[in-house]
Amino acid sequence: MKKLVIVESPSKSKTIEKYLGKDYKVVSSKGHIRDLSTRGKGGLGVDIENDFKPDYVVNKDKKDVVKELKKLSSSCDEVLLATDPDREGEAISWHLADELGLNIGDNNRIVFNEITKNAVLNAIDNPRSIDIDLVKSQETRRILDRIIGFKLSSLLKRKIRSQSAGRVQSVALRMICDREKEIENFVPEEYWTIKALLKKDKAKFDTTLTKIDGNKAEIKNEEEADKVLSRVKDPFIVKDVIEKNKKRSPYLPFITSTLQQEASSKLGFSAKKTMMLAQNLYEGIDLGKETVGLITYMRTDSTRLSGEFINSAYAKIIEDYGENYKGTYRVKNDESSQDAHEAIRPTSLANTPESVKEYLSNDQFKLYKLIYARALASLMADSVSKTVTYEIESDGLLFTVNGIELLFDGFLKVYKDYDSSKDVVLSPLNKGDELSLVKAEKEQHFTEGPSRYTEARLIKALEEEGVGRPSTYATIIDTICARDYVELRKGSDKSKTKYFFPTEKGILTDEKLREFFNSIINVKYTAQMEDGLDKIAEAKEDNIEYLRHFYDEFQPLVDTAYEKMEKKEDEKSGNKCPLCGSDMVYKDGKYGRFEACSNYPKCSYIVTEEVGRNCPECGSALVYRNGRYGKFISCSKYPDCRYIEKIAQEKPEEVGRECPECGKPLLKRKSRYGTYFIGCSGFPKCKYIENIEGEKPRYTRRKKK
Repeated sequence: MKKLVIVESPSKSKTIEKYLGKDYKVVSSKGHIRDLSTRGKGGLGVDIENDFKPDYVVNKDKKDVVKELKKLSSSCDEVLLATDPDREGEAISWHLADELGLNIGDNNRIVFNEITKNAVLNAIDNPRSIDIDLVKSQETRRILDRIIGFKLSSLLKRKIRSQSAGRVQSVALRMICDREKEIENFVPEEYWTIKALLKKDKAKFDTTLTKIDGNKAEIKNEEEADKVLSRVKDPFIVKDVIEKNKKRSPYLPFITSTLQQEASSKLGFSAKKTMMLAQNLYEGIDLGKETVGLITYMRTDSTRLSGEFINSAYAKIIEDYGENYKGTYRVKNDESSQDAHEAIRPTSLANTPESVKEYLSNDQFKLYKLIYARALASLMADSVSKTVTYEIESDGLLFTVNGIELLFDGFLKVYKDYDSSKDVVLSPLNKGDELSLVKAEKEQHFTEGPSRYTEARLIKALEEEGVGRPSTYATIIDTICARDYVELRKGSDKSKTKYFFPTEKGILTDEKLREFFNSIINVKYTAQMEDGLDKIAEAKEDNIEYLRHFYDEFQPLVDTAYEKMEKKEDEKSGNKCPLCGSDMVYKDGKYGRFEACSNYPKCSYIVTEEVGRNCPECGSALVYRNGRYGKFISCSKYPDCRYIEKIAQEKPEEVGRECPECGKPLLKRKSRYGTYFIGCSGFPKCKYIENIEGEKPRYTRRKKK
């Protein structure tokens, strides 16, 4: 009988099966097959009194998958678990082994960092047993997220009508809110600069005043600026010429977070889009003669490169650019890096971006080219530039002008497209040369406060603080945007860069979490939790003791919040319900604010939302209505006037994952009831769908008068 290999992704299974031949059957689990149930006290799926015992159930959409896997495994001589090489993948393998009745202690786990024939065959030859400590770490993380998420979300929904809270997402929200407070509290200070345009023969030099009578030039107001400006006059003498050679080392190869940051700033990709494209490149691209993964595993926080890749890179560098372009291998792994992983790199330098361009989408090509250039450049020589500073003096005023000229491009030979540095070549001056004044001018400035977070800056800040894991950043950002806690929008009409702005709902949510859960929902505590999870993975800490210590601190805070957190009351409109006489209140819906009866659900009366335009047929107000096929616009005088309009459909957005049934991108879609769900982009051929947590079909019914 055949040997069965189980991977996570359908597209990955197709690639690997081609490498292994007829003796192997490669199938996909299509991601996680089990998760915590919503049974038990509080719907946690965790028996807290019984050492936090988890209650796992097969996901509803995976019952047929598990049934098929059981059938296949029973008819095969051997089952090999080849899920992703990280904690999540290790946990999926454990769930598969448990559900399929495999021996957990057997050497049936194989891992590979890249999907190439050599890597897969080498993994097949070197199986190991499932790493139970990694599984415990992942399970602990899942239990923590379930306890915190369910308990806080339930509390906030009941008290202030916020949708959710989480171990990491709430800390990311806090960082954005803290930055907004810094900006609001910042008081700009006035200062002035003096610039002088000087010339010698035909050469001109834009200079800036740096010192006044030997002290740093600090000009606080216009009066002081005018006083200094009156001293600016000929002659100007070159006091000193300072020349230095400056080296720049190449950047380290990409890890998950730096890839997301660079793709955001250089390519304009969101973190979610970057991870989706990287997943495609990792799982396999059909290159005509073969299907191959073009990059190594994209969820990593290690900058390590394999010896095989280093040797091949050095050979290519010497062959293409010369011996003097060969650099030194450098690595920077922090304590939390997963040593089994490499940095993100091309699986083969023979697959140059241009040679595979025809097989890639435009965005896939852009990302692959960036990854390829970064990995190769990391092993190249330093660039060398000559910097020149002219110090020019006049009547106790010292002006300077700086220039820079690239002498040796080094790693910039391949990374120049992603580098913003430019040469500023100055005409030669010698010490003692005399220059004459063309013009001098003053300029007013104000100190600038801290900048709001862009997506790249937020990811960098989260990484520096040790909050979450790089592989989760895209999900964190997506969640706080979807919950309407923050908005990602342009800072001004002229700006192309988008920044995070906290919404009123986000600020209120952060304030309440800060008031009642400040000891737990903060940067330091969350980073310490990550350290604890790492220690569990390394068998240095007991997972049950860790959970018990957390819960004993967390639950009293929840109890206090339920007792003391004030409930946010709906704002009264001043009107009475025409059906039951109760006060009418304002509520927030998907299409904006609307007026409804405060006696809901006993009374479901609502005032229809106005569109803000008049009916083109009768002149009455247009209103939003809910119909059999979703929301639409109609005349408020219906049925006397039957004018209607369709509401433009929202463009579905990619969620950054592939369909577990057909491999096509999954999309976030809107149902006819105004709720959201995840569906396959291959619809109607593929009808795969997923529910989104917190989204349920809602119907609005009115009582008849």
